[in-house]
Amino acid sequence: MEQDRPSVLDLRRSAQVWQRVAPGMEPFPAADGTAVPAMAPQTAAEPATAAAPTPRQECTPTAQAPSAGTYPAPANLPGAVMDPCCMGSAAADMLGVITGFVDECLTQCRQLHQLSRQGPAWARQKLRQTAAEEEAHAKRLMAVYYLITGTCYHPAICQPCPRQGGWCAALREQYHLAACTAFNFARAADGTSDACLSRLFSELSQREYQTAETLTALLERSLQC
Repeated sequence: MEQDRPSVLDLRRSAQVWQRVAPGMEPFPAADGTAVPAMAPQTAAEPATAAAPTPRQECTPTAQAPSAGTYPAPANLPGAVMDPCCMGSAAADMLGVITGFVDECLTQCRQLHQLSRQGPAWARQKLRQTAAEEEAHAKRLMAVYYLITGTCYHPAICQPCPRQGGWCAALREQYHLAACTAFNFARAADGTSDACLSRLFSELSQREYQTAETLTALLERSLQC
């Protein structure tokens, strides 16, 4: 009977082997022969301690960054002013000058069209192109007028006066008209503090000087002195 009982050493070895094979099962079977799960060793329960209250922090409102796809209003931008930086009050002081230029360019356009019908065949196409450029100048100035005021400018329609003195005298008159308009555009560019309007006047001044050069070239071909 004593040989059937396992020794303490055998029990220890069996427990070690069993823990390697099935660590979750009890190494020694119950009375009915079934293995039971191993019980985890119980440890003394530690008393629950209440969490120490954290000091209350004061929340200060912070500026929220604009979300994606949204932008601040122009009036809220740093350094923004209600008056537009271009075509604003500074340009509004030049409205009388702008309308005067519109009327002048349209007058040149009509006179050049009339001259193209009266001049020699070789000069007609060039005169029509020059007239179209003057009309484009007038339209551009009327667009500027709308940018400044929000209203349309309606120039008075006047018929060109008949010219006397022949073809060369008419070219001479148109040359002086274009050259004086170019000079006045340059003076207007220097006389306004609006950057955009000054740039436009300078550009139109150069274009009027080109018109004067075109008329000079036509006169050179026409003179028979």
